[in-house]
Amino acid sequence: MKRIAVLGSGLLGGSIALAVQSRLPSVSVALWGRREQGIVDAKDQGIDVASVNLEEVVKGADIIVLASPVGAMLEILEACASSCSLEGVLVTDVGSVKMAPRDILGPLVSKLGAKYIGSHPMAGSEQAGVSSAREDLFDGAACVMTNDFDHSEEDVSAIRSMWETIGCQCYLTSSDEHDRVMARISHMPHMLASVGALVGLKDQDHGKFAGNGMRDTTRVASGHPGMWAEIFMSNRNALREPVEEAITYLREMLALLDDSSEDALVDLLAKAKHLRDDL
Repeated sequence: MKRIAVLGSGLLGGSIALAVQSRLPSVSVALWGRREQGIVDAKDQGIDVASVNLEEVVKGADIIVLASPVGAMLEILEACASSCSLEGVLVTDVGSVKMAPRDILGPLVSKLGAKYIGSHPMAGSEQAGVSSAREDLFDGAACVMTNDFDHSEEDVSAIRSMWETIGCQCYLTSSDEHDRVMARISHMPHMLASVGALVGLKDQDHGKFAGNGMRDTTRVASGHPGMWAEIFMSNRNALREPVEEAITYLREMLALLDDSSEDALVDLLAKAKHLRDDL
C-alpha cells in the first residue's frame, strides 16, 4: 500500500485522511472534494494533500475510498475512470448501506479491472463537514466489511489493515446481512430520535426545560436530513420490519397505560434496561 485516495471532503473523508496521514506515515494520502472551500477547510484541519483535481488525487492510488453519499459514488468513480486507469485498484466506501453501492458500483468496477470491497465504519456524529474531522474519530469503532465479489484474502486484508491501523475493529459479512442489521441498530434508532424531536419539541419553547434525557435520545436527529433520507430510502425494505416492531411496542405501552398495568409496564421497561445494560 503506497497511496490512498479519499474521495469526499466531509466528516468521514476528512477524518480518514487525517488518521492515515498520522498513523500510516509511509503511505501517501490525498483528499478530493468538489468545492474549493472544502479543500481550504481540509487544509486548515491539517490535511496536507487536498485538491478539487480528481486526477491529481486518484492517479497512482492503490486504494480508493469513496467517502461521498451513495447516490454520488457512481458518478465519481466514472469520473476517475475517465482520467486514469483503475486496473487492479481496490475500491471501498463508507456507505451506511451496502447492497446499493454493491449493485451500483459492481458492474463498473469489474469492467475497469478494479476490485470493490465494501466498508462501513460505524463512526461519525451529528456534526458534518471536514471542519469537524478528527484523527481519532475511528478509535474503537466497528467497521463492517463486505466481499460479495469473492476477492482474495490478500485484497480483503489490505482494506482491513487500513481500517484497523486508524482504529477500527473489523467484521466481515454480506451486504444483505449488513443492511438487515443496520436497519435495526442504526437506521431505525435514528428514525426514533427524529420522532422524539418532532413530538418532544412540538412546542419549541419547551426546549428550555430539556435535560440530558431529551438531549441524549434525540442527539442524532441533528444529522444531515438529506443524507439520512437517502439512507432510509436505500434501506427501506430492511427498515420496514423494525419500524413496525417499534410501532407495536409503542401501542403495547399505550395499552398498558390505558389499563393501568404498571407491573406489565415494569416488566417491559426492565427487558429494555437489560438489553441496554448489556450493550
